[in-house]
Amino acid sequence: MIAKIIALLATFVISTISQLGYGGIVFLMALESACIPLPSEITMPFAGYLVSTGTMKLWTVAFAGAIGCQIGSLAAYYLGALGGRPMVERYGRYVLFSHHDLDLADRWFQKHGDITIFIARLLPVIRTFIALPAGISRMEIWRFNIYTFVGSFIWCLGLAWIGMKLGNHWDTLGPYFHRSEVIIAAILFAAALWYVYRHLKNLRRS
Repeated sequence: MIAKIIALLATFVISTISQLGYGGIVFLMALESACIPLPSEITMPFAGYLVSTGTMKLWTVAFAGAIGCQIGSLAAYYLGALGGRPMVERYGRYVLFSHHDLDLADRWFQKHGDITIFIARLLPVIRTFIALPAGISRMEIWRFNIYTFVGSFIWCLGLAWIGMKLGNHWDTLGPYFHRSEVIIAAILFAAALWYVYRHLKNLRRS
């Protein structure tokens, strides 16, 4: 079942970017940063592949990804600022967001302070939810925006670069990952599989 979910996510990502171009990247990355588990580990490498075909430009792809992260993160920030932890805990399960996720983000934010926003943008999983505790604690918005954009740009550039280097090998992934014997396909598939499984598992514990 989870494998089918990953296949559907990959198909959705590929279709969205193919149809909307840079706007699709902004849209998909905004969803991820708004605490909706749509892995950037699928979105940005595919955009990077399009760079290798000459369809897109690497730096523009990274910029579009960072802008999307900024939009989604602001939505999550204000959700935390206006609704506080009770609202997040009440409605978070509808986007596979568990108490465990919030506790993890809270611990990171409390331990490392505002710089956590930058650091977390370079880490899988936690990057998706770190804007919530920033909003709950009413972190200064200008600092939040700077840390979010810079960290997100680095993350998006790195993933897009990987996709670009895959080049002509990307077609082995396919929307349903039919030829998963290719090493990079296996890595991306495993990462996305773990991503969704983790959220489902933590949600059942909440």
